[in-house]
Amino acid sequence: MARKYFGTDGVRGRVGEGAITPEFVLKLGWAVGQVFAREGRSKVLIGKDTRISGYMFESALEAGLVAAGVDVLLLGPMPTPAIAYLTRTFQARAGIVISASHNPYYDNGIKFFSADGTKLPDELEIAIEEAIDISMTTVESAKLGKVRRIDDAAGRYIEYCKSTGQTGLSLAGLKIVLDCANGATYHVAPAVFSELGAQTIVMGANPDGLNINAGVGSTHPADMQARVVQECADFGIAFDGDGDRVVFADASGELVDGDELLYIIAAEQLRRGERCEGVVGTLMSNLGFELALKALGVSFERAQVGDRYVKERMNALGWALGGENSGHIICGDVSTTGDGIVAALKVVQAVRASGKSLLELRAPVKKFPQIMQNIRIQKPMDLNHSELRAAVGQVELELAGRGRVLLRASGTEPLVRVMVEGENGAQVADLCQRLSDKVQKLSS
Repeated sequence: MARKYFGTDGVRGRVGEGAITPEFVLKLGWAVGQVFAREGRSKVLIGKDTRISGYMFESALEAGLVAAGVDVLLLGPMPTPAIAYLTRTFQARAGIVISASHNPYYDNGIKFFSADGTKLPDELEIAIEEAIDISMTTVESAKLGKVRRIDDAAGRYIEYCKSTGQTGLSLAGLKIVLDCANGATYHVAPAVFSELGAQTIVMGANPDGLNINAGVGSTHPADMQARVVQECADFGIAFDGDGDRVVFADASGELVDGDELLYIIAAEQLRRGERCEGVVGTLMSNLGFELALKALGVSFERAQVGDRYVKERMNALGWALGGENSGHIICGDVSTTGDGIVAALKVVQAVRASGKSLLELRAPVKKFPQIMQNIRIQKPMDLNHSELRAAVGQVELELAGRGRVLLRASGTEPLVRVMVEGENGAQVADLCQRLSDKVQKLSS
C-alpha cells in the first residue's frame, strides 16, 4: 500500500513545510499514541539530534502522545542507534527519533523504531497514517500519559558501546581525531574512545542548533582528514549528525569509506576465526569492494540503497554484516541498526588486534573509479523516460561490461543521483557528466 506521509525512513523535509510543522507533528504523535493505545498502556521514547527545531518537535510529539494516553520517556540529544538500543532496554513500545541525519539544520524529520529496535513494520506505519486522517481527541485527565526525562541515557549508551568491543579492549597508545559533526555524538563518542584509553583530538563537538553537519562530519570530512595529518594521528573518525554513519581517514589523511570499513570488519572476523558468511552492500557499493570480499571467500549481495533495504536483505540471508559506502554500517551481531560508534570500534579493534595500520588493512580493496552527481529537480521525474533509457544504454555500451551505471531518485531530497563506475577514471567522469546533462535537460 502506498504511503501518504511516510518515506523509506519516516517523515523528512524542510522545517515549516509539508509535514515538518508543529501542527502535523502534534497530530503524528497523537496518531502513534492512538495505534499503540489499542494494545493497552504503552510507553514511547523520544530522542533527537542537535538541530534547533528539535525542541519544538519534541514538545509537539510529547503533547500528542500524552493526549492519546501514552507515557513518554525523553532522552534529549542522542545518536539514532542509541535510541534503538534504549527502546529495547526500557522495553518501550517504540522509539521516536527527531533528526534529518546528514541534512542541514533547516531540515528535520521523524522516524521510528519498533520495540525490538528495528524499523516499524509496514502494518503499523499504515495504521498510523490512517489515524492521522481522523479527528484528534484527548483522553480523560486521569488517563493522560505521563512524562519523565531519562537523565542517565548517555551513560547507558556509552557503556553499551564499550561492551560491543573485545573483552579487555584497550586503545592506549592510539591518537585519534574525532569529528562529531556538531551532532548527536558530541557528548558520547569522545567519552567512549577516551574511556577505552585513546588520546582523542575532538572537533565538531560544539553544537549550537545551527551548525550540525556544517562543514564537518562524515559528509564533509576534509577538515578531519587535514587534522589527522597535522596532529600526526594514527587515524581520524567522522560521524554524521545523528551518529548512524561513520567514515575514517588513515594516517596519510586519505578517506576510508563504508565499503572499505565493511571489508576491514569482515576480514578481522575471519582472522579471529569467526564466521562471516556474507556481506550485504547496495547498488552503490564499489565493484572493487565486491571483488576484494570474493578474494576472502566472503559472499556479497546488493540491496537497494537505504539501510532499511540492507537490513531486510541481511535478515533474509541470515547474514550479520551489511552497510552502505556512505558509512551506514550494521553490525548485526551486536546492533539492530546502523551505528557509527559501534562500527568504528570494530574497525579500531581490527587495527589494535592485527598490529597493522589502517592503510595496510584497507589495501586489498582496489576501488574502481566511481563518480556520482546529484541533480536537483523541481518535480518528480520518470527515470524510465525513453530518451533517458537510450542514454543509459549508450553509456553501458561504452563501458563494455567493465563498469556500472545507476540512476535513482533520492528518498529524502528532490534529487536524482547519477552514478557511473568503471576502470578508466577519465572515461567515467565524461560518461557521468553526459548522463547528468541529460537528466538536467529532461527535468527542466
